[in-house]
Amino acid sequence: MRIIPAIDIISGKCVRLTKGDYSTQIIYNEDPLEVAKEFEANGIKYLHLVDLDGAKSSKIHNYKILEKIASKTTLQIDFGGGIKSDEDIRIAFESGAKQVTGGSIAVKNPELFQQWLQCYGSEKIILGADADKGKIATNGWLEASEMDIIPFVEAYQKQGVTYVISTDIAKDGMLQGPSLDLYSELLTKLPDINLIASGGITTMKDVEDLKALGCEGAIIGKAIYENRISLVDLSKFILN
Repeated sequence: MRIIPAIDIISGKCVRLTKGDYSTQIIYNEDPLEVAKEFEANGIKYLHLVDLDGAKSSKIHNYKILEKIASKTTLQIDFGGGIKSDEDIRIAFESGAKQVTGGSIAVKNPELFQQWLQCYGSEKIILGADADKGKIATNGWLEASEMDIIPFVEAYQKQGVTYVISTDIAKDGMLQGPSLDLYSELLTKLPDINLIASGGITTMKDVEDLKALGCEGAIIGKAIYENRISLVDLSKFILN
């Protein structure tokens, strides 16, 4: 299972939110590149980079930070937040993203999302399936839809999606463990998807539990910044 630390960006700074609430913002570092280099120094190979300014405004904002991290580290970056147009996704890939995550766009403009799948391929386009009480949420989690997560993911799998990031919003930033029941259900009903778990991961046991479920990746954010999970332990997990 891939270990994928998260860097969330607001106004160029590395921050974390709780349950996606922008008013809970905590700044952990003024320099995201410094954080990324520390990940790299500990054997991390992947990074989940989220443009929270973009997610809120529906337009890519922090692509210069993506460009800087991509050009000055070897991290394989998946990038999300505010990718709503052909211009946005072009900028993201040209700035160094290896994969791009589309969440809101997959709900609000499925035709465009499908075009991206066809144009860039399923290895480069990740479906963002973030849910609040089982319903897909959009626009930086500021809006709820009426779409249930399982049929939402299943429909896109039939159209070629192979990678899915799923966050249970109620778990995000709470440091109370991931939504194992949700991921178990997703993998039971849709065993062929590459499921990347996100939200609530707090201990190395959580990481081991997600691996045992069959998750393809685990995105870890606040637990690293709050020293609940050490980069040394993650490095050992990767080596094993």
